[in-house]
Amino acid sequence: MAREKFQTLTEQMFYILLCLRQEQCGADIMSQVTALTAGRVSVGPGTLYNLLEQFLDAGYIRETKVEGRRRSYLLTAAGQAALAEERRRLQAQIDDYDHLTAKGGT
Repeated sequence: MAREKFQTLTEQMFYILLCLRQEQCGADIMSQVTALTAGRVSVGPGTLYNLLEQFLDAGYIRETKVEGRRRSYLLTAAGQAALAEERRRLQAQIDDYDHLTAKGGT
């Protein structure tokens, strides 16, 4: 069921999962997404914590630490698989573009 829900990932979902290849708290995730994308993608706290809850429910991440209100998370094997699948999907789009443009397409 979780796979159907996350059949494709939004940019925000993709970058949150990408950041969670290393243990991080929410504030660190928001900061890293902005830095990694040079400000092209940002994640606000409402979106972040909503997605973190959904990723927890889907088994894509796990909570690793709770220090007061600060919670840290880490990607699970299922989350890594979802991230890898999204990478393959995006790469296929790039490959299609390259194939068409190499043949004089637009």
